[in-house]
Amino acid sequence: MRLLAILIALTAGPVLAETVIATRTIRPQEIIMPGDVRLDQAEVSGAFQNVEEVIGQEARFALYPGRAIMRGAVGEPAVVDRNQVVELIYSQGGLRIIAEGRSLGRGGVGERIRVMNTGSRTVLFGEIAPNGSVIVSK
Repeated sequence: MRLLAILIALTAGPVLAETVIATRTIRPQEIIMPGDVRLDQAEVSGAFQNVEEVIGQEARFALYPGRAIMRGAVGEPAVVDRNQVVELIYSQGGLRIIAEGRSLGRGGVGERIRVMNTGSRTVLFGEIAPNGSVIVSK
C-alpha cells in the first residue's frame, strides 16, 4: 500500500489549468464563434478557463492569436450603438414618461450608458433594456 502511494506521488506531475486562447485575430465589436478560440494547457491569472463563457460574446478590443482571453476583454453583444436614436423610458409609481433620445455610448443589455434627451438636450444615465430602449433614473 505504501509503495503504491509513493509510485502515484512520483508519477503525478503538476496539473495545469486550461485557458481560453484566441486562434485568430478577433477585431473589436466582433462576435466570437467556436472556431475562434481553443483551450490551451496553461494557467493565466484572470483569463477565461471555459470556452462556453466566451462563445457568443463580443470582443471589446482586438484579441490576438495565441494569447489568453482575459476577463473584461469580452462582453455581451451591443444592442445600442453610439449616436443611435433610442426610446428613453422613465417610470416611477403610476407615472411613465417616454421620450426620444440619442445614445452617447455603445453597450449591451444591462449596461449603463449616457443618453441625451433630444427635446431638452439634457444628458442622463440609463440602463439598456433587451428591446434596445434605455430605462433612465433620477
